Amino acid sequence: MATLTIRMPDSSRDRLAAMAADRGVSLNKLIEEISTRAIAEHDTALRFRARAARGDVEKAMDILDRLDAEAER
Repeated sequence: MATLTIRMPDSSRDRLAAMAADRGVSLNKLIEEISTRAIAEHDTALRFRARAARGDVEKAMDILDRLDAEAER
């Protein structure tokens, strides 16, 4: 496992630490969870773009519109 050092404002670090405490996890675990979610979202977007490039743009946009409508509920 790798170790990563990041720089951020103290206020951001404090807010993340508070969020971790609210969730009952360590700051390290919270950052790992956030990173995992960001990577999954990125991978999903890449797969979608690849499929959209091979498919019907109008149909792809319809799918996105439906997803946006569901997210707004």
